[in-house]
Amino acid sequence: MQQIRARLVLENGSVYKGFAFGHIGEATGEVVFNTSLTGYQEILTDPSYAGQMVLMTYPLIGNYGVNPTDSESSKIWASAFIVHEISRTYSNFEASQSLDSRLQEAGVTGLAGIDTRRLVREIREKGAMRGIISISNESDEVLHNRALQAPEMSGRDLVQTVTTGNSYTIAHTHAHYNVVTIDYGIKSNILRLLHNAGCTITVLPAKATAEEVIALNPDGVFLSNGPGDPAAVDYAVDTIKKLVEYNQTSKPLPIFGICLGHQLLSLACGAETYKLKFGHHGGNHPVKNLATSQIEITSQNHGFAVAMDSLPDVLDMTHLNLYDNTVEGIKHKTLPCFSVQYHPEAAPGPHDSHYLFNEFTSLMDSHKPSF
Repeated sequence: MQQIRARLVLENGSVYKGFAFGHIGEATGEVVFNTSLTGYQEILTDPSYAGQMVLMTYPLIGNYGVNPTDSESSKIWASAFIVHEISRTYSNFEASQSLDSRLQEAGVTGLAGIDTRRLVREIREKGAMRGIISISNESDEVLHNRALQAPEMSGRDLVQTVTTGNSYTIAHTHAHYNVVTIDYGIKSNILRLLHNAGCTITVLPAKATAEEVIALNPDGVFLSNGPGDPAAVDYAVDTIKKLVEYNQTSKPLPIFGICLGHQLLSLACGAETYKLKFGHHGGNHPVKNLATSQIEITSQNHGFAVAMDSLPDVLDMTHLNLYDNTVEGIKHKTLPCFSVQYHPEAAPGPHDSHYLFNEFTSLMDSHKPSF
């Protein structure tokens, strides 16, 4: 197979030369690295990666192909995929096609054959940067200028590109709970685990109002993961703020948030967020549960975090990232509201944190009206 030369040019002018796979074209986005050894299908289809080019630190990617069941959404959201070596053959009993052909179908450009260790070191030292992947013969300078024209992640609301257009319901035959989920870019496995916990789930678009949520008379509200800068999603913060106020003035309404949902709940309660230097992306992040002192190995994917020194008196920090001492979880001191920065649904990643879905259902049990 003939290899088509391609380049990655970063916003600081660095150039990485390799060859293209998947869709042969051009792509821009913020370059971030993921330390997971497996799970590339789940990573590529995670809506939280919208606007980003994903670099895998594990050197060989694609050897088990792509299957019909492991996608976390209906499409690939990453704007490009960067690997050291792409496997042209695959072997797995569930696989239906190669990663290369899946990227071709999705119109997503891949770059292989570069020194991924060097690129990871550069991102760790200098921070996540915008970049461009191109097969053109244009000069590095021309491509560099185009990379600088790509939108920055700070201040960017990407939720509107990934949220559902219409509300829908996932019914449970023997439902114990009626949960309203606000979709900021939700992953399939989150819905699966909520359903397995006995929930009938009504999924609403990101711009759903508090009044629309309350009108459904839910037992609890779930705030999903999603992409972009949480501070830019002001309409979501306003909605969550009203739901928290409803908790204070009307009746208890348990709220559980993951990832972007965690950041939005924190903002609604008065905290602040900031952009991390290179984010947390991978399936091996140690997090300490401050209540139990147990260490959970977690799956993470976020470029922003809640500022610890901004936490208001009404919030307690519940979980701490042991890599960089950032906030990984919060709970309200008097209201049934809590959230975590990491991904307890573990797709891909370890299952250490599945217990949080049981904590959510227990919270709904304790606040259900008794007749």
